[in-house]
Amino acid sequence: MVEDAKEWPSPADSGVINGGLVVEKKGPTGGDAESDQQGELQRSLSARHLNFIAIGGTIGTGFFLGSGTALLKAGPLGCLLSYLFVGTMLWSVMVSLGELSTFIPTAGAFSTYATRFVDPSLGFAVGWLYWFGWAITYALSLSASGLIIQYWNEDINIGIFIAVFFVVFTLVNYLPVGIYGELEMWLSSLKVITIIGFIIFAICVAAGVGQQGVIGFKHWREQGAFVEYLVSGGTGKFVGFWAVMIQASFAYQGAELIGVAAGEARNPKKTVPSAIRTTFWGIIAMFVITIFLLGMIVPSNDPTLKDQAANGSTNAKASPLVVAADLAGVPVLPHIINAVLLTAVLSAANSNVYSGSRVLLALAEEGLAPKFLTKTNKHGIPIYAVAVTSAIGLLGFLNLSPAGGQEAFNWLLNISGVAGLTTWGSTCASLIGFRRALKAQNIPVSDLPYISKFQPFTAWYGLFFNILVALTQGFTVFIKWNTSEFFAAYISLILFAIFWVGHKLWYRQGFVHPAAADLARGRYDSREERDAADGKV
Repeated sequence: MVEDAKEWPSPADSGVINGGLVVEKKGPTGGDAESDQQGELQRSLSARHLNFIAIGGTIGTGFFLGSGTALLKAGPLGCLLSYLFVGTMLWSVMVSLGELSTFIPTAGAFSTYATRFVDPSLGFAVGWLYWFGWAITYALSLSASGLIIQYWNEDINIGIFIAVFFVVFTLVNYLPVGIYGELEMWLSSLKVITIIGFIIFAICVAAGVGQQGVIGFKHWREQGAFVEYLVSGGTGKFVGFWAVMIQASFAYQGAELIGVAAGEARNPKKTVPSAIRTTFWGIIAMFVITIFLLGMIVPSNDPTLKDQAANGSTNAKASPLVVAADLAGVPVLPHIINAVLLTAVLSAANSNVYSGSRVLLALAEEGLAPKFLTKTNKHGIPIYAVAVTSAIGLLGFLNLSPAGGQEAFNWLLNISGVAGLTTWGSTCASLIGFRRALKAQNIPVSDLPYISKFQPFTAWYGLFFNILVALTQGFTVFIKWNTSEFFAAYISLILFAIFWVGHKLWYRQGFVHPAAADLARGRYDSREERDAADGKV
């Protein structure tokens, strides 16, 4: 057991807090760990690259297909309020992330910040759960691509496309990060154009273009602004609102990828705040406006939506955008939407490998994963971190096996949803610890390159509601008890607790004392002059 511990160096060996002391690790060349390990990542991403990497990770099948079930559960107004409320949670996370990632821009930011400012064990648990979440989502994206293509030909074996796209996106992630950023920008642009096009289409339909005539708020009046879900009365309407709020929190996940990409951004003091503002308001606008218009032109009791939700359809037939087009009498739109869905999952697959590999790299740099994962090639690509992350995508082949394999895959997939919430919550907790460290070490907040508003109250708000949503995300099993569904819903939180407690028992490390928090290693100002000439981190 002692020998195994040597293979997984403790956080103290990597320059993080141990017993109230900052232990600096020297690299083989005599420099610090930052220059020897992360020093080879290249800053090649611009603000627009950061925007589209986050958009690519956020807007996927969960939005294009999941918004239909959200409308069924909560009704048009309940659904809209749920997405707006979760938008405020996202805002608290994004501004906190902006303050942290401009001061210390590092790949895989979340585990690093939690390790340095809160608790090394929290950083371990958050980092590994977040990495696995993105890695297993890569497997989902590969499987979904085949299912979406089956819309045009049901006889095609999805295993072919899992294999083809696995090879393609693994290789893409070995390209220089600037090329990756350009590719992700174009893939994500198609999704943005589709949403903007649908918004224009929906406004026209609501105003009377189409076979239904002028719709306006007809469905709000006839079916009701709120819908009862699982139980009757006002309680049922609140249950619907809360169920969609949990669904919306999963749909928004991916916006935080700006923090992952900050470690490879050009001049992060400028590009990261700009990207955070643009990405946040862009995603909120697209999500909220689309949800609002869907509630106007698609009734919350639409039989097609109910059938597709009951059957678990994953192609264009399940999209409320397609239902809206059918109701308006535009039959060609399902093929267009299905093509966009394919683009969405391919863009997500590309983003999954990128984000997962950078999180794994950050874990290794903080001593929370094997050291060999820090190795990069001449283009600044973490070659082993990409390979390990990409390999998890092969779990997508579980969907080809009998029901047992599919059930196992779904259990693994449930981990990914809550992984995002734990990451959001840890980001807010890290900001609180960061502000305490600044005060303890007499560093004025005015010295920060980016200052978020209403802190630390904003971070406390985000921390509280992220914990609340994470704890209640499987609440429906308590309304009608089902043991299997309980474990499927809470396996991720159980795993998170095992990671956190297990690491703490193994290393016996306490929470980080503000006066001992590491505010120097990786700080952009301290490296700016050194790296200006070669463009490296």
